Amino acid sequence: MYTLIKAPCISDDLYERVYDFCKKLLTLPKPYCTIGLDYAFRLKRERIAPGVLYQRMVISEQSLKSDPYPYQERVFMFADPEVLSKSVCSALLAEAKAAQMYQNRRSCMCYVIVRAVQAALGEACDVQRLQRILQTKPTDELEQCFQQVVSAVECTGSEVKADRVQHSERLKNIYSLVMSSSAVGSSSPDGLHGCPLPNPQISFHLWTEEDQLWKELVLFVRPLSHTCEQDCLSQELDNFEIQDIVSDCDCCEQTRFSVLSNDSGIERDLPTAGEELLLPGATEAEHAKLQRKGGIKKRASPLESMALLQNSCSGPGAKQTGKLYRKSGCNMAPLPHPCRLYTARIVVLGDDRVLGRLAQAYYSLRKRETRRVYLTPKLNLQFYYVPVVEGRPTIGSAEDHPASGPMELCELAVYLGRADPWYESNINTLCHMIPKLATMPSSLSTHPVADPFIMDVIAYYVRMGLQPVCFQVYAVKILFSNAAQEPAEDVFLTELSAQVQDCRAPKDPTQTRKKTTLEVPGADLAVTYRKVLLSNRKKEVDVLLRATGLVVKAIPSSEAEDLMCLNVNIAEVVKTSNLSGRSFSSAINKIRTHEIKIQSMERRTFNLCLDKDFRRTYTNVVSVEVSPCLEPSYCLQKTRTMRFNLHEPEDMGLAKYMPKSLLLPINTFAGIIQ
Repeated sequence: MYTLIKAPCISDDLYERVYDFCKKLLTLPKPYCTIGLDYAFRLKRERIAPGVLYQRMVISEQSLKSDPYPYQERVFMFADPEVLSKSVCSALLAEAKAAQMYQNRRSCMCYVIVRAVQAALGEACDVQRLQRILQTKPTDELEQCFQQVVSAVECTGSEVKADRVQHSERLKNIYSLVMSSSAVGSSSPDGLHGCPLPNPQISFHLWTEEDQLWKELVLFVRPLSHTCEQDCLSQELDNFEIQDIVSDCDCCEQTRFSVLSNDSGIERDLPTAGEELLLPGATEAEHAKLQRKGGIKKRASPLESMALLQNSCSGPGAKQTGKLYRKSGCNMAPLPHPCRLYTARIVVLGDDRVLGRLAQAYYSLRKRETRRVYLTPKLNLQFYYVPVVEGRPTIGSAEDHPASGPMELCELAVYLGRADPWYESNINTLCHMIPKLATMPSSLSTHPVADPFIMDVIAYYVRMGLQPVCFQVYAVKILFSNAAQEPAEDVFLTELSAQVQDCRAPKDPTQTRKKTTLEVPGADLAVTYRKVLLSNRKKEVDVLLRATGLVVKAIPSSEAEDLMCLNVNIAEVVKTSNLSGRSFSSAINKIRTHEIKIQSMERRTFNLCLDKDFRRTYTNVVSVEVSPCLEPSYCLQKTRTMRFNLHEPEDMGLAKYMPKSLLLPINTFAGIIQ
């Protein structure tokens, strides 16, 4: 498909063969039928209007202004400087700059014109002479020609019963006008010439601030707000403090914004029909009369009230008719929302630690959008993940994770590689390649025209990786041993690990002569969890055991396992008695659940680490509760509904059409089989 977009001209026979192949994919399960249907639509559109796929890709990625196709895209690369070394970050930044060094608006418009004309006319197009004429044209004339070509191609691509012959005539007329408007020497056509596909606009960011993702998205959308609705939303953003974080009401509470009103609220104070407003020079007696001032009256916009519902019902995590939990990791049609003019492609580089940070940022963004809708009506978010690991991790060891062994920093990438072989061969190979390229002498300093390999692979990934795999984000509620300390709430995506703290009591000098008892390692833990059953019935289980630690994994070890399930490995201490006395051994107690609560029954506390990131470590923890993170918009809607239906256990109103769980979609090439 990538070749068909870039090729200057495709024969009808090849179109037919590829189109028939895509139709055969419709008989297969998801994601193959989804991909086949999407590509069949693209091929049909490209055959009627040759060059339309190339044209739309360049216009959106390069932010070229065009009324027939106003969509815009941008790629944001985020790297955590605490995860990646300075040399790797510098190499990625150098490649990102080199990939766009010789790209400009004029050259991109020339590419679109030449590609569309050559695709329509074939070998009858004198490509070299056309390129020379376009390069010598003033910018305003070149832009006028560009707009004519875009209008002609989009007109054919949007028609229900489009005629390819008529399309060729339109492009031929434009081609004739361009060729006759210049005195550049004539030449004979010498066959087809390929047009380069410019790399998308890629901005590289070091992830140093918690709300940096949200800030970059706002700056991407806000400067191009021209319509009435967008101006209204932009004005609301001016009153929206960028550091403001939504406070919790169950999950997300709507913040009140006070408006000063001078209305007395008394009906008899209203002015009569013929009464006019007081002027600044009115008498004191007239000022003494009660008047109704013009208060600020804000009516909720339909755009705001329906944006979250539309996004939830058609987006990741929309409720499925089936009962299989694995369907929540669904593959959806990759076509963007028709009303959203902007697409932000977020590429994160690193290991599972940066994915945990992405889950935090996504949860914070959804909470902001629940309270004050700004990005949702206009922005289509796409997430991509490129694993990068530098050597062997030095922090963490098998002792820190007694139930799981040595730390694995790229579990999510391994899972995606098993589910999608195309992801394994194209993206997972960059895991150790990027650090190696960073240590090699850079060829970009001596040959800036050299093709940036990493940026080319990432551009291919963001263009063709359109099948999301949805991962459940889990919420964590933490209680501490100090009652004065406020409980903490956080989220994680891949793993939660807990290690019982060594809390040996000080020796009492008065008991030195007494026989010392054998100290039992670990602590007594009360574990309450909901057991996973094939019948989807709820079964609560309460157990009391002694353990030294536990690991809660959210990423399954196989692509055939359930994505919406937690695998808990508890390092249980087992007491044994023999002739030599009592002894203790350890055993792994495995639990599969959707939610779990662990509470220490002794004075001993435990350390908690989220997503293998030791910057997100909690100490002196006595209780932790893990459950699927709820979608903030669902929480808000259910809270509003429950105010009027206190005794209704099931979802009512709009809440029943919205997803309960917050899912983070990571784009791949083929997704997972359903």
